[in-house]
Amino acid sequence: MESRYEIGLGNHDDKTRKHALDDPIKFWEEQADNLFWFEKWISVLQWDPPFAKWFVGGKTNVSYNALDVIVKKTPDKLAIIWEGEDGNTRNITYKQLLEQVCRFSNVLKSLGVGKGDRITVYLPMIPELVVSLLACSRIGAIHTVIFSGFSSQSIRDRVDDSKSKIVITADGGRRRGTIIKLKETIDDAIRNFDFVQNVIVVENVKNIISYTKKDLKWGSLMSGSEIYCEPEKLDSAHPLYILYTSGTTGKPKGVLHGTGGYLTHIYSTFKWVFDIKQDDVYFCTADIGWVTGHSYIAYGPFLHGSTQVMYEGALDYPTPERIWQIVSKHRVTILYTTPTALRMFMKYGNDLPNSNDLSSLRLLGTVGEPINPEVWKWYFEIIGKSKCPIIDTWWQTETGGIMISPVPGLETIPLKPGSATRPIPGISIDVIDENGKRTRDGSKGYLVVTQPWPGMLLTLWNDDEKYKSVYWSKYHTMYYPGDFAIRDEDGYIWMLGRADDVLKIAGHRLGTAELESGFVSHKSVAEAAVCGIPHQIKGEVILAFIVLKEGVEPSSELKEELTNHIRKTIGSIATPDRMYFVSKLPKTRSGKIMRRLLKAVSTNEKIGDVSTLEDEATVDEIKFAFAYMQQSMENNTR
Repeated sequence: MESRYEIGLGNHDDKTRKHALDDPIKFWEEQADNLFWFEKWISVLQWDPPFAKWFVGGKTNVSYNALDVIVKKTPDKLAIIWEGEDGNTRNITYKQLLEQVCRFSNVLKSLGVGKGDRITVYLPMIPELVVSLLACSRIGAIHTVIFSGFSSQSIRDRVDDSKSKIVITADGGRRRGTIIKLKETIDDAIRNFDFVQNVIVVENVKNIISYTKKDLKWGSLMSGSEIYCEPEKLDSAHPLYILYTSGTTGKPKGVLHGTGGYLTHIYSTFKWVFDIKQDDVYFCTADIGWVTGHSYIAYGPFLHGSTQVMYEGALDYPTPERIWQIVSKHRVTILYTTPTALRMFMKYGNDLPNSNDLSSLRLLGTVGEPINPEVWKWYFEIIGKSKCPIIDTWWQTETGGIMISPVPGLETIPLKPGSATRPIPGISIDVIDENGKRTRDGSKGYLVVTQPWPGMLLTLWNDDEKYKSVYWSKYHTMYYPGDFAIRDEDGYIWMLGRADDVLKIAGHRLGTAELESGFVSHKSVAEAAVCGIPHQIKGEVILAFIVLKEGVEPSSELKEELTNHIRKTIGSIATPDRMYFVSKLPKTRSGKIMRRLLKAVSTNEKIGDVSTLEDEATVDEIKFAFAYMQQSMENNTR
């Protein structure tokens, strides 16, 4: 455990935390009062384990809270400072954003979209993405955003599962100086999907694309649309969005979030964690295709009338100092990024950040994975000049919002490099053993959430049984996120990573089964197993172990073909770092692949108990394959 950094955060206020601990229901009811409600709730929480409904009977609207409420106070304040990868910029005020959202809400209504209809959004990081989400929330449509790096097959699975009525995409997106063909990907993904009635195309890069009879141009639709749309008065439990996340089965899980409880959680945590001020310029580097972009780009900042920077491209393109140039240019005060990105920037040395004026920064945040102490200290000393607190946050797609983090907007506590500190007020978290007993301080255990919280997922889309089995079957009345953790003597939580078969690549969760299914879908592959090993920049990288079909010979050409296949099937983020051809995979007698053995061999760790292993010779073969490749890599570098 690292020593403390005695850095003052906000105002010391034990009363808030004590109140939240003594009466969490009353505490969250008081937080909900910060929002606008068309109708007040009848009861704060309806808890029928494991299903929770917050602010039952209450009526509200996300878009109204994020825009109309703010426009009444500061209509001309900047909502978005957008910068494209090519250097172009767009400044959008709250009044202008409300107008665009209303126009697009009316566009959707004119196409027959109503409450409960699903809308798939597959856009790059452009303002139209935010407009689309807020417009859906205004009329009660359920949006499902797909990261613009996913392949057509991944999109097809998600669109099919949600049965989306409308798909919103663009003619293309910019990434590292090239044009990403988004519209062509969508055309391939939704072929023969009669339930998709229209595809709305944002003319973003203005390249030549093919249009079908389903396709409609964003600009033409918006120009003929009315300037105001009355917001729907939505029930607090009305679904806001589906966000698909990888799991330990091949099929992605559709996490379903609601309206009133989620909004209360996001409003509160954004205020407390970032200690938000009216003159702040906030910059979250996440893509809106991930939950961080939903909660803390598309919604949280707007609920507080904040100004935020939104960037289209890669943070290290066209030069590795691009992120620091953006911070300097727009006088960013709060930076929220990932440890993966920070490890990459560290690689380039200190000269690049030091050559840019970062004096506007007052608070630094991290998200997506545990941050190791070395990176924490670099972030604090080089980027924050030893004056900016590091707000390390832990949460998940399923939790909706931040669960463990310093809360400078409420209290002062010492920081420890590598720890996300304590649960936020109103959140009840513990570390327990296999039997559900609390672990001793300093002992490794399973992280659990012991009480319902406002931002929690409603269920999994169309699959209540999987919701119960995935998150609640291990400890029944406690939510199990699948992470190992340690609680120290001060009550600080130290996250140790996933306890299940989910890989975390550059901050993105990828299920092993989904990856393996991608490999096996190739005509030459009989079986596949993947594991993740630590990587200095990406956190983890993928190792793939491939069993070829009878008569297929391994070759470097086949490796390249399989790599391209997995990129097409899953997406570029699933590209394996190394690939090994083996004749058998280590399995239990019941047929389950023992991935921990693959990881142990790859990281030169003790293999441990192999009593359930069906064929011990498989481990020897994997050791030989790994050693052979290591030797080959060393020879190539000489």
